Amino acid sequence: MNDREQQMAQGLVSIFEKVLVAEEKSLQKAYFSKLSLAEMHTLDAIGPYDARTMTETAQILGITVGTLTVAIDRLVKKGFVDRKRDEADKRVVRISLTREGKIAARMHGKFHKVLARHILEPYDDNEQELLLKLVNDVDGYLSTQVARYDREDQLRKTAKEVANDTRRRKTDD
Repeated sequence: MNDREQQMAQGLVSIFEKVLVAEEKSLQKAYFSKLSLAEMHTLDAIGPYDARTMTETAQILGITVGTLTVAIDRLVKKGFVDRKRDEADKRVVRISLTREGKIAARMHGKFHKVLARHILEPYDDNEQELLLKLVNDVDGYLSTQVARYDREDQLRKTAKEVANDTRRRKTDD
């Protein structure tokens, strides 16, 4: 790994870890300290408006319905989520945020908005556009990688492709 790659790798890991720690600490200090970060992201996935099905919410979060059920059980007990059977199809379970859940999700959204504002603030319009482009490029690359690894049947092939890509880049240097 060359110097720039090393710096980029360290920078990305550091940013990821610090965002998580900052979110956790903001939750601990706030009125919603009884929520974990994962629970807060579950509230975000449910959304403040219409009731969602468990399946829809699990897909948004990239988890199984069984895993989501455990999280929803906790959030219902804590008073942040309501769970009801669909009137038309009793097999379908719909979840929605309570008043407390909506307030918590709104406050969490504000954390992200303030974070983004403080990162963009020191830069002029052109620099902000470049920074947004770079962030979107990184996000696009990571989304592609996640999609590749989501295909479990191709996991070995995908890992082999990544290793080969890395070897090819080393020989090109």
